[in-house]
Amino acid sequence: MGLRKLGRTGLKVSEVSLGTMAFGRWIDQKQSAEVLDVALDAGITLIDTADVYGKGSDTGNPLESGQSETILGNLLGSRRQQIILATKVHGRVGAGANDAGQSRYHIFRAVENSLRRLQTDYIDLYQVHRFDEHTPLEETLRALDDLVRQGKVRYIGCSNYAAWQIAKAHGISAQLNLHRYESVQPEYSIIARGIERELLPFAASEQVGVIVYSPLGRGLLTGKYAFEQAPPPGTRGAAGEKRLQALLEEERNFQIVVRLRSIAARKGWSLAQLALTWVVSRPHVTSAILGASNPRQVLESVQYVGDKLSEKELAEIDEITSGAHPDVALQR
Repeated sequence: MGLRKLGRTGLKVSEVSLGTMAFGRWIDQKQSAEVLDVALDAGITLIDTADVYGKGSDTGNPLESGQSETILGNLLGSRRQQIILATKVHGRVGAGANDAGQSRYHIFRAVENSLRRLQTDYIDLYQVHRFDEHTPLEETLRALDDLVRQGKVRYIGCSNYAAWQIAKAHGISAQLNLHRYESVQPEYSIIARGIERELLPFAASEQVGVIVYSPLGRGLLTGKYAFEQAPPPGTRGAAGEKRLQALLEEERNFQIVVRLRSIAARKGWSLAQLALTWVVSRPHVTSAILGASNPRQVLESVQYVGDKLSEKELAEIDEITSGAHPDVALQR
């Protein structure tokens, strides 16, 4: 497993990360332990979670969130020093008016709860989960800066931000001499290439680390789904994951899958291996977050991440996906 620097920092992270959204939501602690063990053995060092990951994501009850962090805290033990631990703040974690967002009040409460659940004294990368239009950026950035200065957080980052939003935050951080967002976490896959137009060029220019999620297209690029057929039992589709269900309703996505599968077959790879290797090999991508609910998914997916796709294969993938995303300036 290769290591890459996180943006302009000196922090090195694995080129594939483990996403733990399934922990406590779709798999229990025993199953989560099996996934974590295999990921660490495979050389994955960056573990990503969030304070809202848990059963509450499906039930709509914010009081049922936090299981992912709790399970990680139970499982890491002495291995805490071997990993880069990332979590997020923003989503609703209670019924109160201030139990969500990025106010100073909420951030200070949320970080203490995350530290308690994770059973650690510090968080390596603390990320705001999305842009908060209701809270001044200055308030959020000052709160995060205080956490870094207190030693509770090592680095700060953002998730689901547009390039202009990071630029605005960076300007405030520079003006007020605050720690800045050193990373961004957007969605990116062969079938979701929107960040190529502005966000990736911006990140390269400003030395911002890019940790992408859903490199397997929320599971569509595993090849386990078929158009107008019920999702296989035990999958995210069968669990009712809404954004995946939206993808499964578009026939065009399955046409893309069929053509991508032929490229993978020529290489002797699975579709998931092709999809993950493609993302990891993209310019300016620091790490790709692999979500897994069983150890086999981890082992199989990372098998070829160090390999390169040929220029011909990259051009063929561009041609396959350009019709689905005509507004994207495809880059190799």
